Amino acid sequence: MFGQIKMIFTLIIIAGLAGGAMYVMKLRSDNAILKANQIQLEQSINSQKDLLEKQKKDFDEILKVNKEMNKLISNLKKDLDDLDKRFNKGKRDVGKLAIEKTKVIERIINKGGKNAQRCIELASGAEHTEKEIMATKKSEINPECPSLANPNYVAH
Repeated sequence: MFGQIKMIFTLIIIAGLAGGAMYVMKLRSDNAILKANQIQLEQSINSQKDLLEKQKKDFDEILKVNKEMNKLISNLKKDLDDLDKRFNKGKRDVGKLAIEKTKVIERIINKGGKNAQRCIELASGAEHTEKEIMATKKSEINPECPSLANPNYVAH
């Protein structure tokens, strides 16, 4: 009977040691998995930081372009208002003038058409000519869109 108790205790100790060893091995494998997950998490965080930086740069660029576009729109609106004022003075009848002074009106309209075409080209991204950049007098500017066509001209 004493031998059986000794054997049971020995079996319990061996089972306890085997269970402890298995538990330690499971902890090691869990630790390895956790380390791999930690590495992936850190990589993911770094890629998210990079993405956020890129988005911030893109957002800043969008704001910059938006400001430039708003400035261009306000200049074009001012030019349109100036053009509207030129055509709507008092009781001017452009049709009657065209009949009475055909050649003069034709020359004025053709010149205005060329100027308006240049305004569209510049608004679409065309480069300024040296003559347009250097224009500072009213007689040298494109009157259809002076703020767009002649950046150095200051209206008085």
